[in-house]
Amino acid sequence: MRALAISAVVGALVLSGCQTTGNNIGGMEYDKAALGGLIGAAAGYGLSRGNANSSAQNNRAAAIGAALGAGTGLYLDNKEKKLRQQMAGTGVEVNRNPDGSVGLIMPGNITFDTNQSTIKSNFYSTLNKVAQTLTEDNKSAILVTGYTDSTGNDSINIPLSQARAQSVASYLANQGVPRSRINAQGHGSANPIASNATPAGREQNRRVEISIYAAN
Repeated sequence: MRALAISAVVGALVLSGCQTTGNNIGGMEYDKAALGGLIGAAAGYGLSRGNANSSAQNNRAAAIGAALGAGTGLYLDNKEKKLRQQMAGTGVEVNRNPDGSVGLIMPGNITFDTNQSTIKSNFYSTLNKVAQTLTEDNKSAILVTGYTDSTGNDSINIPLSQARAQSVASYLANQGVPRSRINAQGHGSANPIASNATPAGREQNRRVEISIYAAN
């Protein structure tokens, strides 16, 4: 029965892709409000199974989960919309990650000099706008991830990418984003988004990404 119910939720997620609002993840369009609600419903179902004394409890838990999921989707939608407006013309790409979080891709040509982890001064104003959005409610959980191109080796690239991620995380914290809500990590040359065979591609791969999640 549990497997059947989970399959039903997954099926509903697929069907919700037919009711699009112009959003795209992995080549499939989906309705973000419906997605948030269905994910919440699935979470609520899991909670109810752990403490199920009646069908009323199951229904109540699923309804609570659906409401929380819909609220999460709306919260992230609003963050995405505002950040798209703020980042226009800055060189920062705003998108939605496969896990539903709001993603910001900050390429190396606007963030750091080669082999350096000190933020370029002309990038401060852009990070200030990001911090402004994140401190409006201080309810976001933020993951800052640093990357390098494939030049060099891991013994150089991983510490450099970690230092760059930490620089951005520290800057956001200094602008009022709670440090307890920020995590920084470096992945070196992993997960390239362009070819490392060209200077332009390597410049794209030398980047910092910020992922924004809804949190209580």
